[in-house]
Amino acid sequence: MRKVLIVILILLLGYFTYQYFDAQQEKREQLIEATNLIEKEIKNVGKLVVTEGSFAQVFTYKNSKQIFNLVEANKKALVVINAKVTIAYDLRALETEVDPENKIITIKKIPAPEININPDIEYYDVSQDYLNQFEASDYNKIKQRVMTTIREKVESSELPQNAENRLLAELANIYVVTNTLGWTLQYNTTPINSSQELKTLLD
Repeated sequence: MRKVLIVILILLLGYFTYQYFDAQQEKREQLIEATNLIEKEIKNVGKLVVTEGSFAQVFTYKNSKQIFNLVEANKKALVVINAKVTIAYDLRALETEVDPENKIITIKKIPAPEININPDIEYYDVSQDYLNQFEASDYNKIKQRVMTTIREKVESSELPQNAENRLLAELANIYVVTNTLGWTLQYNTTPINSSQELKTLLD
C-alpha cells in the first residue's frame, strides 16, 4: 500500500511539474509572439508619411546698375512659379526600444518633418540693357527668393498640420497593438494612455 502511495505521489508530482513547465513555455511563446507582432507593426509604420501641396507665386524681378554715375542700365522680368511641395516624416528614422520582459515599447525619437520644395520657374517679359544683362547670379537670387517665399507660405498653411495628423495616425497603430496585447507604450519615460495623448509628442 505504501509503495502504491509513493508511486501515486510521484505521478502527481510529475504531472504538476509537467503542467507548470508547459504553462511557462506557453507564456514564453505568447510573449515571443506578442513581441514579434509589435516589432512587425513598428516595421510597417517605418515608411514615409507624406502630405503634398501646390503653390503659385508671381512677382517682378528688377535690377538697376549705374554706369559711371551717368547712365542707368536696367533689367527686369516677370517671374511665374508653380511649386510642388511635400512634407514628410521619414519614419525609418523612428527610434524605438522593445522591452519584452516588462512589456514596454518605448518611442525614443521622432524624426523632424522634412519640407521639400520643387519649383517650376518661368520667365516672361524679359528685358535687359546691353550693359546690365541677366547672369547666373540673378537666377540664383530669384530662386533663393522663391524658396524663401514658398517655405513661408507652406509653414503658414494647413500642410504641416495635415502631415502631423498623418504621423499621429501611423503612431496610433503602434498604440492600438500594444494596448490590445497588454503592453505599455511610452515616449522616453512618459507612458501613453490613449491615442489622444500621442499628440503631445509633437507639441
